[in-house]
Amino acid sequence: MKELYLLRGLPGSGKSTIAKSLAGCHVEADMYFMNDGRYKFDASKLSEAHNFCQNRAASYMHTNWPRVVVSNTFTQEWEMEAYYELAKKYGYMVFSLVVENRHGGVNKHMVPDEIIEKMETRFETKLK
Repeated sequence: MKELYLLRGLPGSGKSTIAKSLAGCHVEADMYFMNDGRYKFDASKLSEAHNFCQNRAASYMHTNWPRVVVSNTFTQEWEMEAYYELAKKYGYMVFSLVVENRHGGVNKHMVPDEIIEKMETRFETKLK
């Protein structure tokens, strides 16, 4: 069975680290902001970054990679809907994993604490 892993969590929780350990094809919106090996975030391009991420995941699924891993904050359920649709279209079983920062990880993208607190407040989980 082909697998799609959606890794969810706040900045600094370890999503990218876990994604790399799961092997398979890995993509995240933050990859869009990489330029010559440096991270250059631009909030005005966030929509483009998520389109990039969805398109890359779709490309991996279209070519039948056995395991695709997407790591984004996904603080709200609707943010994963496009990936659920892709999984259905290409026949992937979906695993949504919430990654918690219980290891004291560092927020490597320097997201301000007040933004992280807002993200934490709106973080939705569906336990059924």
